[in-house]
Amino acid sequence: MSLTRSEFKVLQALSNTGEPLTQSALSDDADLPLEAVDAALGSCTQSGLVEDGRITERGIEALEPYRVQNAIIMAAGLSSRFVPLSYERPKGMLRVKGEVLIERQIKQLLNRGITDITVVVGYKKEYFFYLAAKYGVKILVNDAYAEKNNSWTLWLARNQLGNTYVCSSDDYFTDNPFERYVYKSYYAAEYVGGPTDEWCLGTDPDGRITSVSIGGHDSWTMLGQVYFDRQFSKDFVPLLGDALKRPGANGKLWEAVYVDNLEALDMEIRRYPEGVIHEFDSLAELESFDPEFISNVDSAIFDNIVSVLGCRREEIRDFYPLKQGITNLSCHFTTDGGEWVYRHPGVGTELLINRKDEVAALEVAHEIGVDDTFVFEDPRRGWKISRFVPNSHQPNPHDPAQAGRMMRMARLVHTSGAAVENRFDFGDEARRYASLLRRRGPIDIPGYDEMAEKVARLEGCVRADNAPTCLCHNDFFALNFLVDANDKYYLIDWEYAGMGDYANDFGTFAVCDQLDEGEMRTALEAYFGRTPTEQEWRHNLAHVALAGWCWYLWALLKEAEGDNVGKWLYIYYNGTSSYLDKALALYGEA
Repeated sequence: MSLTRSEFKVLQALSNTGEPLTQSALSDDADLPLEAVDAALGSCTQSGLVEDGRITERGIEALEPYRVQNAIIMAAGLSSRFVPLSYERPKGMLRVKGEVLIERQIKQLLNRGITDITVVVGYKKEYFFYLAAKYGVKILVNDAYAEKNNSWTLWLARNQLGNTYVCSSDDYFTDNPFERYVYKSYYAAEYVGGPTDEWCLGTDPDGRITSVSIGGHDSWTMLGQVYFDRQFSKDFVPLLGDALKRPGANGKLWEAVYVDNLEALDMEIRRYPEGVIHEFDSLAELESFDPEFISNVDSAIFDNIVSVLGCRREEIRDFYPLKQGITNLSCHFTTDGGEWVYRHPGVGTELLINRKDEVAALEVAHEIGVDDTFVFEDPRRGWKISRFVPNSHQPNPHDPAQAGRMMRMARLVHTSGAAVENRFDFGDEARRYASLLRRRGPIDIPGYDEMAEKVARLEGCVRADNAPTCLCHNDFFALNFLVDANDKYYLIDWEYAGMGDYANDFGTFAVCDQLDEGEMRTALEAYFGRTPTEQEWRHNLAHVALAGWCWYLWALLKEAEGDNVGKWLYIYYNGTSSYLDKALALYGEA
């Protein structure tokens, strides 16, 4: 049978105690005025749902359609705003006030009799697997967590949506917000006075959500758990499926799908007082909630910073992610001694980079004055601390003046006389990446063998040039430059540095910054300080094709290791395919 909200609240309160309650106690427990309690008790008694102040079996049956069936805890995301701790473990695995965030939430659900719990995992998924044995939860893996937002997470769990709590693994509830029975679908909300960037809710007099805006003023904002009732789930899943088929769906939040369909989806607001629900969007927010967190957190990253800078843990602050490269992760932080960058090695980099050689190259770069940001790198584990350059930007490689500055810096490195033990050759590196790829199976890509044969012929031509060998950066392009407020240029990130053909840096520059042939010739003029000879032109153009091939195989290996390189895979391929035949023709090998 269908219950009114007041009848539901009275029956829910009675089911929680199993004992008769005074009308005053019912008014408090059910959050209803006395007259509403009196009316609901009367109708429930008349219907046989309540007898002698106790809920009957028929009353329990009447509550059954409102029983919570299960919970889905979303734990797949990267939590990129929670650097650097998210480099080490998922945010939901952090220990706050003595409890692991996701464990506290699971225990709160179990305490309300909700035992069917699914945890959807992705980033560092292995950290969550123990929960299945410890708490009996189910694990659902989202392999597309890096490319797709939480809409995809919810879509993977669509068959489990009914009377369902939808939660985030990193929420902290000071009071248990979960209930055995829920009357209607809702989104939890907290009031924010003044301006806010959160998702702000508008409602009708009955509490139904009628509008949502991103940002507002003096508003109730989305925060915490969500409850889907059966009807909401039935209506929502097809709309979610339709939304995921549209262009640009990968970055769409499920909440945005809901907002796009407010009229068709009936959900009300559930208001909570300040301090009950906590979503820690930054390390600073977590520290304000748990002042002992930094002192107690098990973090090798904090230990590393303290050991290098000689600071106290408590003074490490102001973390935020920097624009990520395609090899590593980096974040900004501050101590009393200044601003710094912490570089965390990316997925699979131990296969690609010799960190001992990188340290040697960084020390040389510091000595010759092209990168004085370097502070320390661990040659075994690959983490690095550098000085932060405030108000910096990358140069524009398509501006002749800025490209000229970059090429003259390459010339400075090449003619410095500096040397390191490591050698770097595009052909040797490409063969190494190919060998690592073949450990996973054949390289079954259309046109691969034909292109590899042409690359081998071009290598032979280039070696016959007997070009000068010198210290090269080898990852030389705009993203690895900084220009400070005084127009000083810094060439950073020396992971691939080594002794090699001087044209290595030009080849990577042309490929990665997608220069056209006119821009290439202008850049070479800046490098030589004159018009290059035809022999110099063909030698450098050949290195564009060789660089593209090397980094294309690098990108294939990164993808095989589970990292997504995105657009770069095609950029590298295109560098080879566009100039391989042209370079061979210049050597008379077409």
